[in-house]
Formats: sequence, C-alpha cells, structure tokens
Amino acid sequence: MKTRSKLLIIDDEPINIHTLDGMLRDTYEIIVALNGKQGIKRATSIPPPDLILLDIQMDGMDGYEVCRQLMQNEITRSIPIIFVTSLTDEEDERKGLELGAVDYITKPYRPSIIQVRLRNHLELKHKRDLLNHLCSHDALTGITNRRGLELFLDKEWRRAERYGDGLALIFMDIDHFKNYNDNYGHVAGDECLKEVADILKGALTRSTDLLARYGGEEFVCVLPKTDLAGALLVAQTLRSAILAQAIPHEYSQHNCVSLSFGVVAHNPVKPKWYCPMEFLEAADKMLFKAKKQGRNRIVS
Repeated sequence: MKTRSKLLIIDDEPINIHTLDGMLRDTYEIIVALNGKQGIKRATSIPPPDLILLDIQMDGMDGYEVCRQLMQNEITRSIPIIFVTSLTDEEDERKGLELGAVDYITKPYRPSIIQVRLRNHLELKHKRDLLNHLCSHDALTGITNRRGLELFLDKEWRRAERYGDGLALIFMDIDHFKNYNDNYGHVAGDECLKEVADILKGALTRSTDLLARYGGEEFVCVLPKTDLAGALLVAQTLRSAILAQAIPHEYSQHNCVSLSFGVVAHNPVKPKWYCPMEFLEAADKMLFKAKKQGRNRIVS
C-alpha cells in the first residue's frame, strides 16, 4: 500500500485549517499547527512533512519568519513551502518566494488548483530527493558514496567544533582484494563488496553513525559523539562481524575475507587536525600501518 504524503498546515485561524483539511484529507495525511512556533516544532518531527502550507498573517511569529527559520534548518530546508494567504500584493509574493517558498496561493481557495499545485510540487520533491540519493549513494552496495561521506563528515566536523563533542573515523580496506578479483573474477568481487557492505552496516547499532564506500575496496565509518575508546570498540565489532561470516578467500593468508582498520578520534578541545580532510588522511595513515603490520588488525 502506497504511503500518503504528509502535509503540515500552519495557520492561526481554525476556519482556514478546517477548509484546507476538508479539501485535502482524502488525498493526504494532514497535521496542523496553530502558530509559528508550533509549526517549526512539527516541521522538525521525525519523519518530517513532505510539504508545508503556511499562512503569512499570524499573531506572534508571522509566516515570513517561520519560512526563514525553516530554510535555515538542515532538517527542513528541503521541504517545499507554499504560502496560502489573503495578501495579493506583488511585493508580498516576491518576498515570500525570495525567502525560499516554492509557490504562493491566494484566498479564496480554488480546490482543483490547489490539488494540482500540491501534486506537482510533491512530484518535483520526489524527483529531487531521488536525484540527491543517487548522487550521494554507491550504485553497487547501496551505502553512502565518497561524495556523501565528505558532506556528512564536514557537517559532523562543524557540529563537533560547535559543541565540543568527540568525533571518530574508521578507515577500512579488504585484505588482498586484488587477489580475490584476479582469481574469482570481477562479478564475484562485486558480490564480495556488497556482502561486506551489508555485514558492516548490520553491525552498526547507532542510527547516527555513517558507513560509506570510499572507493574500490575501501570503506569509511564516521562516528559522531565518539572518543577513541568507543571507536576501537566499534572497529572490533566490525572486524569480528566480518570474520564470523568466513567468506572464503583462498588467496589470502587467512583463507577468508578480512579487513584492516585505521582508527582516529578528534577532540575539538585539543585538536590534532584542523580540517576534515586532515582527519581523513590520518585515518588512512593508520590503515596503512595496519596493512604493513600484517593486515586483519586494528591500528589507532
């Protein structure tokens, strides 16, 4: 059964909410907010709404300010906002669109026009979300790709700097993967990469952690709010999960697929690195040491 799109109506006039709800409830899941502050809270709920219908003239925080705050929030900035208002002045419409709204509907409402506009904007959002997903995810394994990793790491780095939280990285590499490809073939190699990605993803227990394919047989895990001791525990969990599956690899000294791990942790209070790229390079250096020391091990 197809899930209905969720619409958030923000309006301080119950009659307006009742009118829109009557037009749309048979097609969409409707949630409402009676003022700007409540609207922002409900817009940042999980999962967030797919589209927001926002009145401009409200007591306290008006619709323009609500729109401004939603556009500044990374959780809500991609949600289409449509102003629904009795204001018909060209300057009011210009201001709303410049703030980031995708459309501007004036009262009195015309149900057929509202339905078409909502459908069009929701279709555009779906296509945009799909494109963003394809751009940030690896086609083979389905996990985040290098571009998505760099965006996520940059965001978490800035968050750690702002709040003084720890941040850890695990850089991983499949041992003797060239031998695997050369002897089992590239189709089997692709299957191995997918299986390794699935095992690693399944071994992570926090939704806030990110697993990414960095390229080739390399994977990276970003662990927000984590110190070195915590990251080492995660690395050991990942290593054990891979070994427990005992994926055959006769052309490795371990006779099964194994990984080498490089682990680093960032402390914003006493930093060793001053940008995400330096941090990533440090994890890569630890991975190189793990491979030099015999592979199938963790170096931090």
